[in-house]
Amino acid sequence: MPVTKFFPEPAFTHGQAPRTAVLYCNLGTPDAPTPAAVRRFLAEFLSDPRVVEIPRLLWLLILHGIVLRVRPAKSAAKYAQVWTKEGSPLKVWTEKQAKLLQGWLATRGHQVQVRYAMRYGQTSIASQLDALKADGVTRVLILPAYPQYSATTTASLFDAVYAWGRGTRMIPELRFVNHYHDDALYIEALAKRVRKHWQDNGRGDQLVMSFHGVPERTLRLGDPYHCESFKTARLLAERLGLQKDQYKVTFQSRLGRAKWLQPYTEPSLIAMARAGVARVDVVCPGFTSDCLETLEEINIEGRHAFLNAGGKEFQYIACLNDQKEWIDALCAVALQHMGGWTTEHSANPADLAASRERAMALGAQQ
Repeated sequence: MPVTKFFPEPAFTHGQAPRTAVLYCNLGTPDAPTPAAVRRFLAEFLSDPRVVEIPRLLWLLILHGIVLRVRPAKSAAKYAQVWTKEGSPLKVWTEKQAKLLQGWLATRGHQVQVRYAMRYGQTSIASQLDALKADGVTRVLILPAYPQYSATTTASLFDAVYAWGRGTRMIPELRFVNHYHDDALYIEALAKRVRKHWQDNGRGDQLVMSFHGVPERTLRLGDPYHCESFKTARLLAERLGLQKDQYKVTFQSRLGRAKWLQPYTEPSLIAMARAGVARVDVVCPGFTSDCLETLEEINIEGRHAFLNAGGKEFQYIACLNDQKEWIDALCAVALQHMGGWTTEHSANPADLAASRERAMALGAQQ
């Protein structure tokens, strides 16, 4: 067996007071909308055995022989359409959410350091855990940006934490949030986002709730993602007062030729347009930050497919992003899972004051 080297940890002091932190984790993004950057990102992402569950050697041959030769340029062009001056939308929103969460916690008397990390790409989970330990943090809540649990996302994130722990001498006390797909505040935040859009733009004939897809076999193998997605959709529909014929649940982002969770989003949009549905409103409840999959796949490609099939109007409803109600929900989820942990000496007071100011400034911009 390989020998693990445990590095010295000068930040640790015997008898130090407990310090609590939240590591808010999202999927990740390329560093730039270029083929080279996208290739690096996809190589890491698609090499994860949690993401692609086919025989390892066969998949690596396909990945390096075909996928990484063809896909990066096409994906880079798509990223370029949604890239902002601040960078990748996913990274921009995730960073803002982490800052707001720390500020919201501080205003409620909880001195908790909050950092964000990405499962793939920068900033990595390992580097942020190292930074938290260097700050003297002794307790860490791992909080995914994914409301619905899936082995392809949530479990993979936890894998990265465990891998970091294998080389760490003094592992902080760790807690993990598996899911919050049916959390009342999260559902209400989604409902308020939809209601506000309807208030400003009118209401369509159908509300499409599009979730990220996963292979159908994951459902048969015991992954709860399918069921949790449908429960989120049902609860959201109830909060909005929708009947079953007024909304549709679909799954997007299919990769490869295998059968994935159905119905698929784009074919559903085309079928609705051909059946005479004039206007659709599309929301993506499983994405808490706008990203390539929402801004390009839904708001560009999905829009194009619906209108070209005869639809008259396509309305995309933005993700939760930095919405106040969403940060309130995120704060409540974090506090629930930190129950019993000391939060009185968890961060430098000056840092917390600065975090509060940033939170208020960001909130004022909404």
